[in-house]
Amino acid sequence: METLMSAVAPRSPAPSKKLSEVDFRSGATLEQLSAQVSELVVLEQGDFGDQTALEVHTAKDFIFNMLGLVQKVDQRLPVANEYLLLSGGAREGVLDLSPEDLGDYAKGADFDLDFTLLVPALKLHDRNQPVTLDMRHSPPCHSWLSLRLCDSTVMSRWGICCQEESAFTTQEEEEEEEEEEEAEMSKGSIPSLDSPHSLDGCYFSPSLVTDWFWGVVSEAVEELRRCPQRGIPTPDRLERNGPLTTIILQAGSSRVLYDLLPVVSFRGWPAVAQGWLTANHFWDGKITEEEAISGFYLLPCCSPLGGRPDREWRLAFSRSEVQLKKCIPYPVAQAFQAARAVLSRILARPRAGLSLYHLRTLLFWACDRLPSAYLSCADTDTPGRLLLGLLDDLAHCILGKNCPNYFLPQCNMLEHLTDSQALLVARKLAHVRSDPGDHLRAALDQAQQAGQMKKELTASTNGHGSPGHHPANGIISPSDDKLAQRLQQLVTENPGKSISVFLNPDDVTRPHFRIDDKFY
Repeated sequence: METLMSAVAPRSPAPSKKLSEVDFRSGATLEQLSAQVSELVVLEQGDFGDQTALEVHTAKDFIFNMLGLVQKVDQRLPVANEYLLLSGGAREGVLDLSPEDLGDYAKGADFDLDFTLLVPALKLHDRNQPVTLDMRHSPPCHSWLSLRLCDSTVMSRWGICCQEESAFTTQEEEEEEEEEEEAEMSKGSIPSLDSPHSLDGCYFSPSLVTDWFWGVVSEAVEELRRCPQRGIPTPDRLERNGPLTTIILQAGSSRVLYDLLPVVSFRGWPAVAQGWLTANHFWDGKITEEEAISGFYLLPCCSPLGGRPDREWRLAFSRSEVQLKKCIPYPVAQAFQAARAVLSRILARPRAGLSLYHLRTLLFWACDRLPSAYLSCADTDTPGRLLLGLLDDLAHCILGKNCPNYFLPQCNMLEHLTDSQALLVARKLAHVRSDPGDHLRAALDQAQQAGQMKKELTASTNGHGSPGHHPANGIISPSDDKLAQRLQQLVTENPGKSISVFLNPDDVTRPHFRIDDKFY
């Protein structure tokens, strides 16, 4: 009887599947948003096969050969220069540049792959070389650069890009300086010793440097166009966008966009950013301090609040950012990539002083603020949850017009926004936040269309000519296969590492790679 009763007794219900969390604002399930985020990341990365790797390699060779030609003819770039190659164009937020000046280019319609290359015009890596960063006239994160203490070789080479401040000083400014000196003397100090006025003049002008760079690159590209060679990519477009020199190369079936930017390169760490080193960070224990502070740059970009484009440079820590990216948990990196794809569409027009670099900054702050276990949680809802968090974080910063620079928190990167600009961007973000799934679908459609256009172009390129004949717009020599495989192996074996390229202008056919501290 007992056995019979147990047989007919009601069974306990089977464990139900955990319900996905629902976003209160939009009603979308986080599981669904996470699936869209993952699909979008896969599409954004694209199919980077052997053929594409080879085409990217030939495009890179063209750029470095062209810069080698610039050095040979003009002889101002450092002989053994060290470039920093960043994945993604300037419009992708890899640099803190004014978004209004970056030009309009769409993936699929204009290019297939994009990169940013920092080209040091000056490489101040010698610790015995005195350098004057004059921050008296600039807001945080900006500086003037005086070359007065540099040796005569540097002065003679770059005199064409230097300006004397005395030629631009107004009578009112002179009177103010005299009053400041009198006040200092009344305090018992000696102006010639305590005042930095003795360092005035010989200011390295970012506007003159970018003018010079555009001119010499244009001449070099035209020279290469006049002497086309089999196997060399064809420059399709060469345009200037603010401080950038943008070139789109046709390399086989790939259109590769390069944003070239002349910069000043430094080793070490600026005194103004020493406070950043004493704080706790998400990368502590994952990379060494030496890796995190290996150097910094000056970008030719002035403050949006009345800065002087002929004097003012912007501090940038791109080399450090490359290292920090290695420490970002994968789920939040996915969320950032999806947010960037969505926001790039709504911020394109009109550009209201907000760039995707602000989103990158919020990513670093979030990694510092939030527990690593939360950001790296393997739950299926995590990418969607983090995407909404980044959107909410950005909306909060815009409404408050406050986004501290990650390396220099005293610099508010949104201080220049007017109330009307902030309101316009906040409305756009609110629209995205009310239906993030719809905007993710639109970004997915755009990525799919770009991929389809690339496939059609590849099929069209491969369909012309016999197997022994290659198109003239970037012929790929079979002898380059081993070199492409080696390059792809280096990239695969060193994910997220800082990759620099050294180029000897006397032998531009043999570039040397540095991956962190290893040379190839």
